[in-house]
Amino acid sequence: MKTTHILLLCILGAALLSAVNCNNANGPDNCCFKLYPRRIKPSIVESYYMTDHRCPKPGAIFVTKKARSVCMDPCLSWVDSIMKALDESTF
Repeated sequence: MKTTHILLLCILGAALLSAVNCNNANGPDNCCFKLYPRRIKPSIVESYYMTDHRCPKPGAIFVTKKARSVCMDPCLSWVDSIMKALDESTF
C-alpha cells in the first residue's frame, strides 16, 4: 500500500472514532435555554423538576396535566409558590 492510502485510512478511522465519542457524551438531558415569559395557572401544573446543575441557566420545568414541559424561572416568586404548593401536596 502506498503511504497516502495508509494516511487516508488513518484519517477515516479518526473521524469515525470522534463521531462515536460525540454520541456517547455525558451531558445534562434537559436544560432551559429559553424561559417561558408569562404566568401559568397553578391548577394546570401537575409536577415539576429542576434542571441539572451543569446547565447554563437554572430552571424549573413544569409538567402540565396535558404532559407538556414548560421552562420557568425559579427565582420568580409566583413560580416558587407553585413549587412549594406542589411539594406540600406530595406529603
